[in-house]
Amino acid sequence: MKKAELFVGIDVSNKTLDVCKLSSTREFLKITNSQKSIAKFIKDLERRHTPSTIFLCLENTGKYSWRLVEALATSEINTYVVNPLHLKRSLGLIRGKNDKVDAVRIAQFIKKNHEELVPYVPEREEITNIKILLAERRYKVKTRRQLKAKNKDLKQVPNRTMVKTLINENNQLIKQYDKQIKRIETEIRAVINADQSLKQMAKLLKSVPGLGDIIAWNIIVKTNEFKTIKDPRKLACYCGVAPFQNRSGTSIFGKTRVSLLADKKLKKILHLGAMRAVRMNNDFKVYYERKVKEGKNKMLVLNAVRNKMIHVAYALINKQEFYQNRLVLS
Repeated sequence: MKKAELFVGIDVSNKTLDVCKLSSTREFLKITNSQKSIAKFIKDLERRHTPSTIFLCLENTGKYSWRLVEALATSEINTYVVNPLHLKRSLGLIRGKNDKVDAVRIAQFIKKNHEELVPYVPEREEITNIKILLAERRYKVKTRRQLKAKNKDLKQVPNRTMVKTLINENNQLIKQYDKQIKRIETEIRAVINADQSLKQMAKLLKSVPGLGDIIAWNIIVKTNEFKTIKDPRKLACYCGVAPFQNRSGTSIFGKTRVSLLADKKLKKILHLGAMRAVRMNNDFKVYYERKVKEGKNKMLVLNAVRNKMIHVAYALINKQEFYQNRLVLS
């Protein structure tokens, strides 16, 4: 006889977790988002139900969900960490919103989709540390860019004495951010170089033309060392460079396009990498120049280069080989 399955939806916030349990009945509870409360909650679940029959789902809310995800990593409970956009789109037309209602919707979502979804693969501590450092680096790079833009705007102000003072203050902050960004990058390299697996992975990825440290680190983190996103097509789709057809019957013949639902940060740095690659003497440059001569749109070809970079990166990781220029990309 098949054991009864339990579907658990958790809405995560900074201080609390709203939980909905679905089986033959519906049960709600609210716990604090603390290690002690989470440990007690998981222990109670495992005591009342066979862990393999529990399907627990939560949204990927970044730092707020770390305690819960970390505690579940040592449990045999089937855990799913879902992109909030995926969940929102799958629910269709909905009205109203609060934490309790969200927990119900998450529980209903996992009950309906658990057979199609891939369970969460826990991250190693090294990956979590790199993820935190990359997030901090992005914040500081963004703030530095804003300060530089502010300096340009200040040059239009008539009061030159005041402007000079403000620009000097901003320049001092920019220098501080420069130092902090370099320190973070040094720390990331130290984490990677201390782990042989990550060190080899980064070397293989950086052998791809145009793919430098920042892109390599982000790919390693986003794919969880290629454990979570194992297919290059899925990563291309995730970062919005995979083309999709837009056709219906015999009446609609739309252009093939990339999806707007994407990780824009990863897409942006891949674009910069592709622009760098097509300026170097390699397969990607040959491919880019040939397609442009054929009359293809430059941005369309650049997107194809981004896509090819991802597929080449996966091939190198799978074969454990470094990139070799053949100048024959089709």
